[in-house]
Amino acid sequence: MSKNIDYFMAPQSPWSYLGHQRFVAIARKHQATIQLKPADIAKVFSVTGGVPVAQRPPARQAYRLAELMRWSKHLNIPLTLHPKFFPVAGEPGAKLIVAAQQVSGTDKALDLAFALGRAVWAEEKNVADEATLIAVADSLGLNGAELLVHSHGEAVAADYAKNTEDALAAEVFGVPWYRIDGEGFWGQDRLEFVERALTR
Repeated sequence: MSKNIDYFMAPQSPWSYLGHQRFVAIARKHQATIQLKPADIAKVFSVTGGVPVAQRPPARQAYRLAELMRWSKHLNIPLTLHPKFFPVAGEPGAKLIVAAQQVSGTDKALDLAFALGRAVWAEEKNVADEATLIAVADSLGLNGAELLVHSHGEAVAADYAKNTEDALAAEVFGVPWYRIDGEGFWGQDRLEFVERALTR
């Protein structure tokens, strides 16, 4: 029997970006169903004790940069340590992903999620800018302008809010977060354990 995986992510997260393609490949390998849940990570942080990067002690900030570079090299995924547009608001991109999911299905929304992460971390684009969001969606064969309009609607707002509520109910405190059979796995460096859970 195939399993469901709740995938909590945020398009501006470098860790979501670094883990995204590997996670999708693992899920497809095991014919698992991905429940894509872009969430308001700022709200999750505020409730669970997380601290924005700029407010962390210098030692933690420095180690985060070292780890990002290690993983970027290890995975051969391009990443700029200090992209031009970071920090950046995640809500516009997250809502665009939700809109793509509603209009075109989960597979297209997953493609968009990775493309937005790449836009921030490899291409140094502003994913809070509407023209940028349209262009990224268009590059995937989606109708970016129509999708952007849809992303401002009540249906998307409702799903985005529910994703965030689901994250808090699942005791999520960071992204990416993968949840299988009620068990949570935090971080792209836990994907080996995600795969093990899919083979149980």
